[in-house]
Amino acid sequence: MAGSTKNRGYAVYLVPGLVASTAVIVVPLVMTVYISFTKWTGIGSPRWVGLDNYTRLFGDANFWASFGHIVLLIVAMAVIPTFLGLVLAAVLFDYVAKRFGDRWASVLRSGYYLPQVLPVAVTGIIWGWILHPGYGALDRILESAGLGSLARNWLGDPKYALFSVMAVMIWFQLGYPIVIFMSGLQRIDPQLYEAADLDGATWWQRFRKITIAMIRPELYVVLVTTTIATLKIFGQIFVLTRGGPSNATLVPSYFAYQNFFEKAQVGYGSAISTVLTVLIIILATVFLRLQNRAERS
Repeated sequence: MAGSTKNRGYAVYLVPGLVASTAVIVVPLVMTVYISFTKWTGIGSPRWVGLDNYTRLFGDANFWASFGHIVLLIVAMAVIPTFLGLVLAAVLFDYVAKRFGDRWASVLRSGYYLPQVLPVAVTGIIWGWILHPGYGALDRILESAGLGSLARNWLGDPKYALFSVMAVMIWFQLGYPIVIFMSGLQRIDPQLYEAADLDGATWWQRFRKITIAMIRPELYVVLVTTTIATLKIFGQIFVLTRGGPSNATLVPSYFAYQNFFEKAQVGYGSAISTVLTVLIIILATVFLRLQNRAERS
């Protein structure tokens, strides 16, 4: 009885967080869902149109194209950084730290993580300069190396724009999994590696059989968070390409922004945002269930 009374006393400290969450997350979400069933320009009163926005949405080629682009960006922001981050974290932890010291491993880890700390607008502008067809550093380097035929309008050509953005996002995202995986590697019992060395296991065998198996929870965390971050990607697209050229880099979040602010089709933009929110919730639920199942097994 005394314990339950004590717990109720702590509950009061949850009130500010619950109020803030309700004001910042729940209320805007409910309003967005409601507006998605209306036709509204942002001025005056919304007019109820039922499922018209969703009917239009699922027949919109740009909407489906934006999700096709997201699939490729998931590869660039979740799959490739997770794999490369796991390998690099293992190299830093198992080779660099032992041969050159923990300080060098920390310096390299910080260098990989630096893009995560820099403002999105700054990194976007810098990469815009690097990839510019007129004065960009990349094309200048190719020309200096006698490879001028490979120079391209990397962000202005529909054939290359999305792949250029993908390359930038791999660079941007790589540091996050490295930091997570290196923290996970620190909790692995060193005796497991020593036993593997005594059995004559190679580095790759130890990596597959011990490292990957032991940091599986971190793997799920990285995949969930990076996939959700990909679905919500906006800033990099806004700064680099604004969804162009010819919608070649259009993503759902920027498509919603276009309809909200550029076309004043707030109801339609809300429908896009609602579908995106539902998709994020579904993916997060699936990932968490897979993680719980893996932990139980």
